[in-house]
Amino acid sequence: MHTFHFSSRIFFGLCVRLVLFCAQFITVCMHRGVFGGLTRHRPVLTTNHGFVRRHSTAVPANVANDDVITPWEVKAKSPKGIDYARVTETFKSQSVTTALLERFSHTIAKVTARGSEQHGGTAAATATRDESSASSLITSAPVLHPFLRRGIAFSHRDVAEALADLDLGKRIYLYTGRGPSSEALHLGHAVPFMLSQYLQSALRVPIVIQLTDDEKFLYRGIPLEKLHHITTANIKDIIAFGFDLKHTFIFRNTDYFGRMYPTVLELQRLMTVNAVRNTLGLDMGGDHSSSESSCNIGQVAFPATQAAPCFVSSFPQVLPVPPHIKKVSCLIPCAIDQDAFFVLTRSLSDRLKRSKPSLLHTTFLPALKGASHKMSSSAEQHGTILLSDSPTEVKKKLRSAFSGGRGTLEELKLHGPDLEADVAYQYLRYFEPSDERVESIARDYKAGVVTSAAVKDAAAESVNTVLAQFQQRRACVTNEDVEKFCSERSIW
Repeated sequence: MHTFHFSSRIFFGLCVRLVLFCAQFITVCMHRGVFGGLTRHRPVLTTNHGFVRRHSTAVPANVANDDVITPWEVKAKSPKGIDYARVTETFKSQSVTTALLERFSHTIAKVTARGSEQHGGTAAATATRDESSASSLITSAPVLHPFLRRGIAFSHRDVAEALADLDLGKRIYLYTGRGPSSEALHLGHAVPFMLSQYLQSALRVPIVIQLTDDEKFLYRGIPLEKLHHITTANIKDIIAFGFDLKHTFIFRNTDYFGRMYPTVLELQRLMTVNAVRNTLGLDMGGDHSSSESSCNIGQVAFPATQAAPCFVSSFPQVLPVPPHIKKVSCLIPCAIDQDAFFVLTRSLSDRLKRSKPSLLHTTFLPALKGASHKMSSSAEQHGTILLSDSPTEVKKKLRSAFSGGRGTLEELKLHGPDLEADVAYQYLRYFEPSDERVESIARDYKAGVVTSAAVKDAAAESVNTVLAQFQQRRACVTNEDVEKFCSERSIW
């Protein structure tokens, strides 16, 4: 009896040790991405579900020859750039279809008519307008932005739901942001802000713009004193995109965090460390790596700060709503590399009893040296155009841009240039307002009627037109304007 009891204790002790060993083994494997495809939360993705950590230097074998899209790195395997159709499939987002563009036109027409009636002092009955009348308004709707018409806004999550709320006369708002890592904004930074400004104007909705100075302190170690100066300069640039002061609130996290903190706390309580790690690929140091490779606790907590503006509760003075209203739609125009943050946010929305934020994803403006890299301040060696560049500088930079030549002269004569890989032509798609001119240049370029140099000069002309307008507005922005845009007041 005593022998049996003693043996049972030994057996029980061995079982406990085995369970602990298995738990430790599984934890290490998950940290290293072995079970990455089985985790509940989405990992940082390449276009083949590869797992890339923020601080890792080793690239998994199944990632090495494929596109990489993370919040910190974007790299394409092809000179044509990222395969966005595959990105949409892999990220399980929705394509921006003709039906969605028609929905945009319908909603813009409806809110335009509603605004006209309200301006004229009549009752706002357009929210219940019959379908035949609403359809007749579409013909008078503003032409959609080139980013929408040309597939630059290529993917989304539940945008139709946000537009439906707007059709019904419900309140929605826009949210976008900027990580202030340098004073000089480049042309790639302009894309989400140009789209956001257009949506604010066309949909007649307010926008909140977050400057994540805390992120740059936590992730890059930029001193707070320097960040204050950089952030102020960035705010002036953002204002110069033409946002409506009456309906725009710009804030830096180190100033505004107190107002958001209750919402941040709600999110932090629901976000697990494993979810953040697996979604964003943070290196938690669980594989006994050196302390230098481990993230700090602020990096783990930061996703809740970026998520908080998705919910109207973060803006009690700026977007005030009655206490019983918790579900207010938020539409986020952003580049696809920011999707991971908001996938995590959307997964928590139901538990918070809040509306899931809607997202409208844009493609990456290619670097001058080729579409294999996006234009980036942290990788200027790939070629950037700054928003402060002169027309001469822009023309000179574009003259050295990657062209869409073929492997051989015979292939070039047979097929013409590869427009998907041609950087100058891609810049025309982004910044030339006339569809007819873009189509004409593409047709003549493919046929050999115009040269690569002529296309580059045409792209420089289109870019310089955009920059001239921006620089003119930027020269007028003052410190007083910064104070006004950053002041807490209702922007409905």
